Amino acid sequence: MRGGSGAGRPVASLMRVYQRVVPVAVRRLIGFDSKGIVSLGLWVTGRRHGVPRGAVALTYSKTQTALLATFLALSVAELVAVELLLRALGVAVAVRTPLLILDAYGVLIGVTVIAGCVTRPHVVTTDEIRIRYGVFFDLRVPRTRIASVRRVREYGERGAVRVADGVAVVAVAGQTSILLELDGPVGVVRPFGRPAEVTRVRFHADDPDTAIAVLRGEVAAVR
Repeated sequence: MRGGSGAGRPVASLMRVYQRVVPVAVRRLIGFDSKGIVSLGLWVTGRRHGVPRGAVALTYSKTQTALLATFLALSVAELVAVELLLRALGVAVAVRTPLLILDAYGVLIGVTVIAGCVTRPHVVTTDEIRIRYGVFFDLRVPRTRIASVRRVREYGERGAVRVADGVAVVAVAGQTSILLELDGPVGVVRPFGRPAEVTRVRFHADDPDTAIAVLRGEVAAVR
């Protein structure tokens, strides 16, 4: 036991130094990348993250996935075209390679965003609703704190995740479709680590009517 504890001390010390030296926003970015790669693995193997047995998964990314897939296809075509053009112009490998790596990294980020949203749906259990946006946002609201839930139709939302004036907005393709009114403030952490409190949450689900029925206890499962 002592040996195991001693072996863990250097790691714990390094983690403390890492947390002191590296800003929270940078640590969050690194976490997004690593979680994105994990999500890609889950997507390839047809699994989902954080959906326990008996829970209801509420998807939200169908419209966004189609848009992002189109964008990524265009990005890949552009990457290939630029590489061929630079080769034709005789640009040195030392110049082409960093550009190719940057472009490929951008495509990878796009794929992991899709994977994160597909494999990390909203989740409803008997105790809580977990509202997520891929690897970037994760809000747990106890169901006992929900005062009301209703359908909304909001378009033109700014950004995917926004927290302001006591309202958390988790939009997909610029839209939200469900509003939760809470019985008091609930803690939330913004994507880059800043804490806040909210009393309302607006978010999107692919099937908002069924999602609302689940939250109201009218149905037990989503098919």
